[in-house]
Amino acid sequence: MKALRKNVLLAALALVLAVGLAACGNGAEGGDATTPDGNAGGASSDNKNVKTIELTLWDQSVGATDPSAKLIPEIVDEWNKANPHIQVKRTGTSGEQYKTKIKTALAANEAPDIFYGMGGGSFMQPYIENGNVLDITSYVTDDVKARIKPGVLETLEYEGKLYTLPVYTHIANLYINTELFEKAGASIPTTYTELLDAVQKLRAAGITPAVVGEKDRWPGMYWFNIIAMRQAGYDAVVEAFHDPSKWNSPDIIEAARKLQELAKAGMFNDSMFSMSYEEMLGAYNAGNAAMMFQANWVNAGIEDPSSATSGKVVVVPFPVFEDGKGTVHEFLGGSSDGFYISANTKHPDEAYQFLLYLSEQLGTRGFLAGAGLPTWSTEGLDTSSLSQLDLTFAELMDTAEAFIPWWDNVFPASSADTHKNLIAQLLAGEITPEQFAEQTAQLEPTELNL
Repeated sequence: MKALRKNVLLAALALVLAVGLAACGNGAEGGDATTPDGNAGGASSDNKNVKTIELTLWDQSVGATDPSAKLIPEIVDEWNKANPHIQVKRTGTSGEQYKTKIKTALAANEAPDIFYGMGGGSFMQPYIENGNVLDITSYVTDDVKARIKPGVLETLEYEGKLYTLPVYTHIANLYINTELFEKAGASIPTTYTELLDAVQKLRAAGITPAVVGEKDRWPGMYWFNIIAMRQAGYDAVVEAFHDPSKWNSPDIIEAARKLQELAKAGMFNDSMFSMSYEEMLGAYNAGNAAMMFQANWVNAGIEDPSSATSGKVVVVPFPVFEDGKGTVHEFLGGSSDGFYISANTKHPDEAYQFLLYLSEQLGTRGFLAGAGLPTWSTEGLDTSSLSQLDLTFAELMDTAEAFIPWWDNVFPASSADTHKNLIAQLLAGEITPEQFAEQTAQLEPTELNL
């Protein structure tokens, strides 16, 4: 059975148009934090006898293309001004460097008080199981639950417990540079046949059809993941996650064949194996490729007035396949990003107070800034600042019937890198579709509920 169906999604993720910002309310029992809007979680922050506590925060939001990179420092600064007795020291580190940094810190029991969890899922699972992460289930009051959209908290639970609060969610879709498509005389594809036709016309016009930063592996993974979903369908993919032998199936072999066919037809940039994710975004925003398959966190960079893509890009669901079982209502993504508290923190109550404030504020402000789709209540929000791409993503979410989160967060950590490397080998033509399916069938099953 699909984990999230349309009736849940419409309630959990629909947009509400109005005016104002949702305020952060009370957090954990016994806390004494004061929020910048004046709502106190306990005793007043102007008590001169209260000893100052320092909390450390790590995140991966850096760079000009990430709206959260601007928002997180603002939120931390507001908190620190309103709570002189609970001071937060923030450190931001980019993408892959952050992943290595937090892995090393967690393994050594030297993690900061609060840290970003890289999408949760399989990335965080080993650390939760090893007791590196604080269980916050008892902290999450009914009042907090009431401010979170229905169905969201359930997606964050691990064995019935909560270790994080939601910030926002994302889905991936196909970005189309309409100017380049028009130049090549290509039509926006709705089927696999039309996608191949667009590739041929774009190449004939001297235009790179799609850009991928495969040096970091996961951008290429997104392409295979959505192709597999379109070919095999949601139910078959979920079944294979729980029974890996199912990966060695005709539909998965065909999905691998289609990805390889696209690569051989010239779909991707010649430099994909030496190009990083950040370089991929730069290339696309410079107008150097007609398509990109990515999540809505890239919207701000695409629509920045300084980008060559500003006002020239639309977003559409990935095409369906004439012989496939998947539909345009099945999306890659849907998991909620979140921050976690180290089990070794000396100040769990205060850490939760800040976690609550950060999650809700970043979730609402980030939504308005185009960083992600909302998981907290949007009642009273003025959405007039949202871009056309953001609005389109919201509309697509309204059509969703099922999600599969980022596959490297679904596979156990021991299998995630293998999965990405197999896709890179497939793209490079180093293995056949049959070999790909056979080796994927050797991966570990997921323990996550999908």
